[in-house]
Amino acid sequence: MIKVGIIGAGSFAAQHAQAIASVNGVSIVSASRRNTTALAEFTSRFGGRGYADYQDLLKDNEVDAVVIATPHHTHTSVVEAAARAGKHILLEKPMAPNLAECDRIVQCTKETGVKLMLGHTGHFIPAVQSAKKLLESGEMGEVVYGVATKSKKWMNPDRREWHLDRAYGGGMWMTIGVHALDQLTWLIGAPVEHVSAQMQTRFHNQQADDTGVAFLRYANGATGTAVSIGFQTGVFTFVTELTCTKGMLRIDNSRGAFIGRDEQWQLVPGSTGENWMAAALVNEWQAFVNALEQDTETAVTAEFGRHIMAVAFAAEESSTLRKEVTVNSKRNTFYEQ
Repeated sequence: MIKVGIIGAGSFAAQHAQAIASVNGVSIVSASRRNTTALAEFTSRFGGRGYADYQDLLKDNEVDAVVIATPHHTHTSVVEAAARAGKHILLEKPMAPNLAECDRIVQCTKETGVKLMLGHTGHFIPAVQSAKKLLESGEMGEVVYGVATKSKKWMNPDRREWHLDRAYGGGMWMTIGVHALDQLTWLIGAPVEHVSAQMQTRFHNQQADDTGVAFLRYANGATGTAVSIGFQTGVFTFVTELTCTKGMLRIDNSRGAFIGRDEQWQLVPGSTGENWMAAALVNEWQAFVNALEQDTETAVTAEFGRHIMAVAFAAEESSTLRKEVTVNSKRNTFYEQ
C-alpha cells in the first residue's frame, strides 16, 4: 500500500482525494494546509493526520509519496524539500514559474532518486487516450496540423489573488494554457522547436494575461496552435482537433473522440466520459501507482514537463518581442527511444 500525503489541501486536492479513493493500492495518511480550519474539514472528510506546516508532513515516516497542489510560485521549494525527505512526488502543473526553477526541480529529483510525475491530466482523459491510441496505431497517418482550444470563464469561485499576478505564476496561460500545449505536444509526439505567440489582458483588471494564442513548429514538421482564453462570459470549450494524412481527429473531453473522413464524423467506441475530469484523475493516479509499484518511469516525466514549460515561456517571450523565438532545447530528448 502506497501511503500519500497531500500538500496544499485545497479544492483541487479534494478532487485528488476522491480519485485516490477509487484506486487500489494507495491511501491518504496525511494532509497539510496553513488554514487549520479548512485543514480540519479536509481531514474529517478524507481522513489522515493534519499538519499546518508541510515540513512536518514530510517528517512523517509513514508517507511514501506526496501530491503537491500548492500555489504555482511555491512548487520548487516544496519539491526540493519533498525530494530531500525521500518522498515520491505527483506535482500539479504548471511545473514552476520560470525555466531556472524547472531545472532545479529536474536536478533535485534526479539527485535524490525520487520519482516525479507532472499532473498533466490531459494525458489521462478517456477521449484523449483513445485518440492517442489511434495515432500510435498508424491508422491516422502523420499529424499535419493540430489546434487545441481551452476557453473558459476565468473568474471562478476558486480563483485566488496569486492567480491574477504573473509574478506568482498566475494568468490564464500558466494556469490553463499549459494544458493546450501539453495535449498537442503529447499527441503530436515531437518537441516544439519554434513559437510565435501573443499574450494579452483583455477581459480583467489583473497583472497577468487572460488570453494567449501560440503558433507552434514541431521537430517532425507538424504545426499547431494553442489557444487559451479566460473570458468574462461565453461557453466552456475544451476541444482539440488534429488534421492527419489519413483523416481528422476531433477530441471533445465530454463527448468523446471522433474520426473525420469522407465529410462525416464517427465516434470512436469507448471514448466518451461525462465526468471526464474525475476519470482523468483516477487514470492519473493509477499510472502514478503503477510507476511506484513497478519501479518504472512515470507517465509524465520531469523532462517532458520541463519542455512544456520551456514552450510556455518561449511563447511569453515571443509575445514581448513580437517575433518568433526558438524554444530552449536543453533536455529535449524525451522522445528518443
